[in-house]
Amino acid sequence: MLGLDHGAWFLLLPALIPILVLSVGPLLYAVSLAFTDAQAGRTVRTDFIGVDNFADLRLDSLFWESFRIGLVWAVSVTALQLLLALGLALLLDQNLRFRWLARTLALVPWAMPEVVVGVMWRLVYHQDAGILNKTLRQLGLLGEGSGNIDWLTNLSLALPAVILVGVWAGMPQTTVVLLAGLQNVPRELTEAAQLDGCGVWRRFATVTWPALKPVALAITALNFIWNFNSFGLVYVLTQGGPGGQTRLPMLFAYEEAFTYGQFGYAAAMGVVMMAVVAVFLTVFLRKRLKDSEEGPA
Repeated sequence: MLGLDHGAWFLLLPALIPILVLSVGPLLYAVSLAFTDAQAGRTVRTDFIGVDNFADLRLDSLFWESFRIGLVWAVSVTALQLLLALGLALLLDQNLRFRWLARTLALVPWAMPEVVVGVMWRLVYHQDAGILNKTLRQLGLLGEGSGNIDWLTNLSLALPAVILVGVWAGMPQTTVVLLAGLQNVPRELTEAAQLDGCGVWRRFATVTWPALKPVALAITALNFIWNFNSFGLVYVLTQGGPGGQTRLPMLFAYEEAFTYGQFGYAAAMGVVMMAVVAVFLTVFLRKRLKDSEEGPA
């Protein structure tokens, strides 16, 4: 089977068993749960109801609003992560003094758990004691007569404020991947372009970016999936508020399951989100395969 003998399969078991038990098993259970009316409670009867959950979900305006917010969050965070991480990676790739220290500091947000990041930024955004409002007032950007800004409870500012935290927390991993990709850019091509009189932007567009593009596309796809499925960071920061302005789809599903006890309905939400990610991956992989086939030609 698949060209592997029994001995090879035996050696693969230690890696396959945790995947089957911790990933594939719960996934299949969640999919099956989406076709039932499962609710919280040991004595509550669970019946198969077909696609009723999906039919109800199609008319659930609150879920689709959270879906829209999730797309805005995922696209914004992913795009900003790529742009800022690319600039930081290009900077850290230069032969600068104390470059090792700068590279180490750039990884600090990555080493912090999401809960710690959320609590820390809640203190930064705090209306009265937060360092952000204090800094803005010292810079004269907040007038003496105006009150402090309540970043996380303001209907128009909450989502941008949360997006900023998401970018800060996820940028290090993108920076590391892009920095590793920069190490594979042929130095002789860069030096040749420099000798030909190409400026910084021209060298980047003709030499650096073509070599870095496959790595950038791969990490961008992964970042989009991770960001679209975000939960912990936004939950700690706002719990979906104010007024649902930061309620991502995963938060909505969590509330349906563990606040209202609608396990079947929440599972249907999870299946829809999984389908969106699957479609995105399919489109991305087809494009990557097409590009790789056209590349040698």
